[in-house]
Amino acid sequence: MRIHQRFQRGATALGFGLALAWLAGCAGEVPKPADPDGNGQPQTSSSSGQSGESKAPAGARRILLLTNGISPFWDACRVGVVDAQRELQLGDANLHAELVPNDGKIDGQLAKLRQWATQSDIAGIGISAVVADNAALADELRKLQQQGVKIVTIDSDMDREQYRDVRFAFIGTDNFAAGHELGLCMKQLRPEGGEYVTFVGKTGAQNAIERVQGVAEGAGEKFTSKDNMGDEIQIAQAQQNVRTALTNHPNLNVLVGIWSYNGPAIVDVVREKGIRDQVTVVTFDAEPNAIAYMGQGDIDAMVVQNPYQMGYQGVRLLKALVEDDQATVRVMFPNHGQENGDIYDTGQKVVVPEGSPLRQEMFSGATEFMPLPEFQEWLQDYDLTGS
Repeated sequence: MRIHQRFQRGATALGFGLALAWLAGCAGEVPKPADPDGNGQPQTSSSSGQSGESKAPAGARRILLLTNGISPFWDACRVGVVDAQRELQLGDANLHAELVPNDGKIDGQLAKLRQWATQSDIAGIGISAVVADNAALADELRKLQQQGVKIVTIDSDMDREQYRDVRFAFIGTDNFAAGHELGLCMKQLRPEGGEYVTFVGKTGAQNAIERVQGVAEGAGEKFTSKDNMGDEIQIAQAQQNVRTALTNHPNLNVLVGIWSYNGPAIVDVVREKGIRDQVTVVTFDAEPNAIAYMGQGDIDAMVVQNPYQMGYQGVRLLKALVEDDQATVRVMFPNHGQENGDIYDTGQKVVVPEGSPLRQEMFSGATEFMPLPEFQEWLQDYDLTGS
């Protein structure tokens, strides 16, 4: 698959770096919207798709992408879904794609899957699993597969040791590699090392598990993890976890946000306590608040994913599976059936504030390094408020 070069440097087609989703890119021209293999974002995005689910035309079969929770992270994913609907001409195939929000709970995902199992118009489902090793979730996905519904995971996979069979493939970030890059940010910003705590919505989510592991490896032996605190996707609890961590571990000098809203939650508490000069703040994802906080000097580094391409390529793959379009499937997954050949890497950026000591050469060649002003221009180019 051709790799779009605006978003990454040196990635390979299904490799760790932005091979396919900031998808692509490194340093070239943006592919035209009608070029799905280009893996770049379109020249214009449909911001109207951010307002909510759209209604399927009468008689259309549905492709549904089910989130793990509600967060601005998913706004860009919704734009990707809307653009895929238009650019891949799903309407001509009597298909309709939607992004469906979940409430952050496994019971919410289970209820939706059970409901969809009773509806004959469901053709494909992409799911960001709230809990990777949940047997009930795996059972519901298998039942849907047996009914002929095509299943993929996006953003957060099922446990690959136990439940790899419940989906055709995973589309999203190489979360261990992305966590490793965030750990490298810590290592460069705090060469003396120190103590850190990671904050996340669900500690049992596959993306959370892999990111936390990656952070530890990237940070190295001079850093000690003191805790990994889950908040059940509750903002108030996310903030309280930061307060608790600072109380329980007075020598903390790095605070690590693993899910998109954790960064802003960390900053809120750091401001509240007036300790910005004592802690380094590194986070995942670029919610609008996180972007503003970085611009104000409150976040030292962000590893940014590509939810737009999770949505776009999730719809693209499900359409191909529903239509038995093996040509598209082979382009997206040339090594399917081989080890890790069922993973479509959407890649990541490292975004830093102006004046940061961090530099591109400190990171993997597959990771694109971008100062905040350049990243903000990128968002503006594609009519996005965050990623």
